[in-house]
Amino acid sequence: MKEALRIVVVAPDLALTDPGDEDARVQADRSRSLRIGLLENGFNLVASLPADVYLTERLTQLRPDLVIVDAESDARDALEHVVFATRDAPRPIVMFTNDEDTSHVQAAVAAGVSAYIVAGLSAQRIRPILDVALARFQHEQTLRQELAATKSELRERTTELQERKLLDRAKGLIMQRQGLSEAQAYAKLRRAAMDQGLKLAQVAQRLLDMAELLG
Repeated sequence: MKEALRIVVVAPDLALTDPGDEDARVQADRSRSLRIGLLENGFNLVASLPADVYLTERLTQLRPDLVIVDAESDARDALEHVVFATRDAPRPIVMFTNDEDTSHVQAAVAAGVSAYIVAGLSAQRIRPILDVALARFQHEQTLRQELAATKSELRERTTELQERKLLDRAKGLIMQRQGLSEAQAYAKLRRAAMDQGLKLAQVAQRLLDMAELLG
């Protein structure tokens, strides 16, 4: 049986909601609906946390599979806390809000939000939304890993080419000044590298530097 997705919800503390604040009451009701929807869909709601300075430490301890930001007027502040908290251990982030001001959606997605949902708290929508967000996050992580591997391979090839050029120049210098064949010049460089515990490229660079110094 597949283990339930571990989810942490980042939202204001419902217990601190002012009963006389209508906006706060609406947000509290929406937050309760979100939690109920998660449980009804079989998700493992491991914690509900405030967006504060301790969020990074708490997420590190809980290690959720996905983080939901449930915010309204303080959406930007909450999102900044979550993005910072997941910087070193990236996780899919889904943002639920009733705020119809979408001016900062692009910035939210650029910051790492996998899904930005406005007025999407019906229980029937929660599972497909989270499934798509998780799939998108995994796809993006795969692309990042492939890009990093490509860059690493390119650096290695560039280094190999530079070292080969150094070695060719050093061999040419030995052949010219000592009248040796290419194989003999290479053998001499190889012995020097072994004797000094250095790489061939390091010995070649030292030889070229000395030749340039002495003229």
